[in-house]
Parts: sequence; structure tokens; C-alpha cells
Amino acid sequence: MLAKFVERMDFVAWSSPDHEVFALRACGRRLISLTKERTKAKNQLHAFGLTKRTPSFITDDIKLSIEQLDNQINNLITHALSIIKESNVLAARYKRLISIKGVADKTAIKLLGELGVLESNMSAKQWVSHAGLFPREFQSGTSVNRRTSIGKIGNRYIREALYMGALSASKHDPNIRGFYLHLVNDNGLKKIQAICAVMRKLLLAMHGMIKDDKPFNSQRFYALDSM
Repeated sequence: MLAKFVERMDFVAWSSPDHEVFALRACGRRLISLTKERTKAKNQLHAFGLTKRTPSFITDDIKLSIEQLDNQINNLITHALSIIKESNVLAARYKRLISIKGVADKTAIKLLGELGVLESNMSAKQWVSHAGLFPREFQSGTSVNRRTSIGKIGNRYIREALYMGALSASKHDPNIRGFYLHLVNDNGLKKIQAICAVMRKLLLAMHGMIKDDKPFNSQRFYALDSM
């Protein structure tokens, strides 16, 4: 199949992004890993705290691990922000992303690295497809039809970053929250489905913001008077 692809498709040389983009992508992926470790440690601390039979040195050890992970995360964010400041392109894109309520340093770092390595001529729909945020229908024969869900293929790092951003934005941005509530209350979507729809629309908005170098416009995302 690869041989046939090479025969039929014209060769297009790949233009590698700047090394700062790859460095930032590494920071973002490491940040995701450390955050998961911290969440796991906090869950362990909670579980051990439910019984008085847990030795204090166990909980002290877990607390020390959480403190160390916090320091690692903060140090990583500091270095990542330094990388962003060194690049005019990354700095401009960072400024656009954090103009979205709910998208702070960590989410912006994760997204900038992943989106920065994509081809500059990719469309917004191609971004959505690359992230695996397109709806997927499930059917089995004629009797099993499940609700449309999000596909599991695609860039999971983009999805993970967008998920946290969508959760926060759905709480702090009135227009995004209005869109979320519209999907849940009026369209009958489950909460997780509505969040996935917010993720997809946020990614579409980010594509336009970066392409046109414009800040986020909540009214264009969803007008509250349309409710």
C-alpha cells in the first residue's frame, strides 16, 4: 500500500517547524504525564486517608511526592513560557489562545506544541479530524444503535488539552456556557457529549484565531440571545 501511495502521489517536501515548536511539544507532553502522576498521588492520599490504620509515614511520603510533582510542573511551565517568549510566532499564538476564558498557561502550552507541528495549510476541519474530534456513529446489525460519540483515533494530546480547557471555559465564559447548556437542555446531549462539542468548536475557533491573528470572540462562538 505504501508503494502504491508513493507511485500515485506527487512528492511534497516537508518543511520542518522551528526547533522551539518541538521543544514546546515535549514540554506539553511531559506536563500531561506529570499532571496524571499528581492526580494519581492525590487519589492515593485520599484513599489511604479513609482509614486510621494507615501509618503516618505513608501519607507523609505521598504528600512529599505531590509536593515534588508540583515543583516539577511549575518548573516545566516556567521553561515552556521562556521557549514561547523566544519565538515571535509562538508568542503571538500564545497571546491568542489565552484570550479564551478557561485557557491558561498549561492548556496553551499543550496546544501550542501539538498544533505548531501541523502543516500551515491545513483547514479547520482537518485540525478537527487530526485531533479525532469528529462524531462517530455506532451500529451493530439492525438492532443496536448507540448515541453518536467521539472517535478514539487522532491526537490524544490535543484532546486532553482541549478537554480541560472546555471544562473551564464552560464554567467561566458566559457564551461558551450558554452553548454548553443549549446542547444539554435543548438538544438532549449528555454532559460529556456537550463538552466534546465545545472542544470541537473551540478547536475550530482556535484555527481562525491563529490564521487571522485575532483574539477570541465569545459572541461569534455562541450568541446568548439565540437561546
